[in-house]
Amino acid sequence: MFNTLKNHPFAVEAFFKSSIVLTFAVPKKQLEHLIPECLELDAFNDKWAFVAMAMVQTKALRPKGFPEFTGNDFFLIGYRVFVRYTNNKGKRLRGLYILKSETDKKKMEFFGNIFTHYNYTTTDILQTKNDNIQTIASTLSNFCIQLEEVDEDITLPLGSPFKDWKEARRFAGPLPFTFTYNEENKEILIIEGVRQNWKPKPIKVIGYDISFLKDLSLENATLANAFIIKDIPYYWKKGNIEQLK
Repeated sequence: MFNTLKNHPFAVEAFFKSSIVLTFAVPKKQLEHLIPECLELDAFNDKWAFVAMAMVQTKALRPKGFPEFTGNDFFLIGYRVFVRYTNNKGKRLRGLYILKSETDKKKMEFFGNIFTHYNYTTTDILQTKNDNIQTIASTLSNFCIQLEEVDEDITLPLGSPFKDWKEARRFAGPLPFTFTYNEENKEILIIEGVRQNWKPKPIKVIGYDISFLKDLSLENATLANAFIIKDIPYYWKKGNIEQLK
């Protein structure tokens, strides 16, 4: 019964006040061991795979259809790998595989771990802004990121494998689907996200120090892109379970 509850048994909606995603390019062989065999890496030029850190400020997160006042505001952090999955109908889906999830409130950790497999932990989040410089940091999670929103054109991060921002936007996240694999039952849980007016804007990363990425012991990980979106309604459909053939 409890495991069934964790399979996203109902749709959830929220308002994204902001979503900032930093995507890192890594030689694909270094990420292969992090994903289950039923998924494949969403590779670029058959060389690069991607791991991302997403930082989302949500407003009124709640079961879909519930009044807005019943929702709660949370800061969510997700570390994800860009992947593909071919379903039983032969359709290839682009999506994300979750490595780690964090939030700023115990309430989200409690309910998130009842209704999802994302294994939320609670951490501290400190956000400050000085002129155009925004800092997002955590002592418990040991990361610090400095960003700058500017109106002029932003160049891609040094060493990015993309030739321009249009190419980079394919790996901006979130992708349409998120996947969770149940090895014991040989089944995959597919969660589809639905968004409107999703227009990611490049954001300049001044500096970053992310302990979780260091713990993965990735060599030659390179910041490939960074995007921000603001004030977007978003919802996740009820989870769909597919038995692997």
